[in-house]
Amino acid sequence: MDKTQNLQEKFTNYIMLDWKKSVALVLMDKTFEEIKKRGQKDPKAIFTKALENVMPKIEVRPKRVWGSIFQVPQEVKPQRQLFLASKWIIKAARSKKGWSFVKFLTNELIDAANETWDSVKKKLDVYKMAEANKAFARFANK
Repeated sequence: MDKTQNLQEKFTNYIMLDWKKSVALVLMDKTFEEIKKRGQKDPKAIFTKALENVMPKIEVRPKRVWGSIFQVPQEVKPQRQLFLASKWIIKAARSKKGWSFVKFLTNELIDAANETWDSVKKKLDVYKMAEANKAFARFANK
């Protein structure tokens, strides 16, 4: 199983609601068809590029030190990177009102591949928070 297939299966599982995987699979197929209709030749490449652009390398985690809680920047493990990127893309697509989820997910994936839109903004916000709290990085290993 190649990397793209694995990413696609995990992403499909994150889309799934109420244990209805067949609905999630149909949504993914429709999303890839919609990406092709928008003039993109390889929807799987767009999908992979979008996830890679949104995956955070660093995040802040709360850490209790001497009775105080600090926001400590830490590296993100690869599996959590995929989870966060998927969560942000799906949340951005679901938060919109109007059309169908497929169109919003398509827009979000194409825009994330081009490094614009809500989910990439979320990644930049996380990086700003880590930069602001880098003084507390010394508490990361305690």
